[in-house]
Amino acid sequence: MVERPEIEPSKQCRIYKVPHPLRKWNEEAYTPQVVSIGPFHHQNERLKAMEEHKERYFRSFVKRSAINLEYLVGTIREMEESIRGCYEETIYNLDSDRFVKMILVDASFILELFFRFRSGRWTRDDPIFVQPRYNAVRLDLLLLENQLPFFVIEKLHHLAFPSLSDYVGLLELSFDYFGYYNIQSIQAHPNFEIEHFTDLLRTFQVPPPEKQPKRLHQMMKHLYSATQLHEAGVKFEVGTSKCDFDIKFEKGVLKIPSLELMDRTEVITRNIMALEQTRYLENAYFTDYFDFMDSLINAKEDVDLLCDKEILVNCLGDNNAATLMINNLNKGIAYAAVRYDYIELCKELNSFYENPWHKRKATLKREYFSTPWRTASTVAAIILLFLTFIQTIFPVIPAAEFQTPYILFELGRVLAFTAEQVSLPNSVTAVEAIAASRAVTFAKEIGLNSIALDGDLAAIIDSLKNDEGNSIAHHIARHVSNFEMWMEDIPSHLNVVILADLASF
Repeated sequence: MVERPEIEPSKQCRIYKVPHPLRKWNEEAYTPQVVSIGPFHHQNERLKAMEEHKERYFRSFVKRSAINLEYLVGTIREMEESIRGCYEETIYNLDSDRFVKMILVDASFILELFFRFRSGRWTRDDPIFVQPRYNAVRLDLLLLENQLPFFVIEKLHHLAFPSLSDYVGLLELSFDYFGYYNIQSIQAHPNFEIEHFTDLLRTFQVPPPEKQPKRLHQMMKHLYSATQLHEAGVKFEVGTSKCDFDIKFEKGVLKIPSLELMDRTEVITRNIMALEQTRYLENAYFTDYFDFMDSLINAKEDVDLLCDKEILVNCLGDNNAATLMINNLNKGIAYAAVRYDYIELCKELNSFYENPWHKRKATLKREYFSTPWRTASTVAAIILLFLTFIQTIFPVIPAAEFQTPYILFELGRVLAFTAEQVSLPNSVTAVEAIAASRAVTFAKEIGLNSIALDGDLAAIIDSLKNDEGNSIAHHIARHVSNFEMWMEDIPSHLNVVILADLASF
């Protein structure tokens, strides 16, 4: 015969007020928007409209469970002292009768909500299940200051099921209702313990105990930003781990699981971090992750890069807003210990960036290829420098050595290498077009000593659809004359064969 365990008040459960250093950065993120649960927001006038719906759910719960109301009241009253002791602040503004009623109504509302959700026994005109209120209620039930001790709800849940044949554990009901946030597909089991729903939410997010890395009492070192690391050659890829916090750096590739940024993301994140500040300071894995992301993101360009790599999925519609949100999350946060693998990860990334070769590469990209205009100017300068070099050495080298000099083929290789090192924006296609166009095919016949690029450049310029690309084409065209002047000095008897197919880049 299966026996249900006796539910005893938890001596471990603590429900805290959000510390002021955190609350001041976003008051709304910690305040329920639709429904109050527990004493901290019980008298919020903005939430009074929901009290009628809570009492309606309470009456339905009592009727369906066939429990004597006096017995329910007596059960809560027996636990009153233990329940009050779970809250960080002493509840002075509610006497015994009002406190017991509040706990009973709130717990019954939650249970009735869970039952209706699991069984589908709700009508289309039930205002609790109408959007956007439905999502707002579920989010409110996860706020740190909007909690009941789990053992209280579980006690009423046991009373509501007089026979084991009808019994579905409260933990299983909770997993059903909040399943959207169970990103690791954790399964409920008999030894699974939580203090309240915010605690459950954190459990959904952090690594399971057997996979939690060791922690050190030290801070993560300063980390270079995503764009700085990318300029130095670090590649960014989406990690495949179910746990958002499983970040790996191997063979120059930084793998980070995808993170979706939505309106509720900041609310969820802030409340879990507040829980860690008050309850899990030595094991703040959630806080560690956003501390790392805060270091990685210093400006909108960092978010642009991570969104482009699909590491961030920004549903906020504005990368500036995403940058601000992530940078503000860690303000007011205290640290006691940090996971060891993140400390080592920062060291490895910094070491990669500070490698002399990687650092010079990053400087080159930043100084010469950071914008389309700098890229165009740099490429034009490379062309001009190359042509000047050829013009200088040409009179010195015997003509016989230039039966097939492949001059522009070598120029194309220079441009191709530049294109590989720098991701040229689409607007710079004029540079590529000029380098690869048939205009570089010249002097195929003996006696032709002019490159005659003007016509081809004009055609390219006319075909461009945007002003930026047009300007780049004109910019390159200004340097063509030097090449044409040099070609006029080539002896007419040279059999010059130029390879023009440079369109591979």
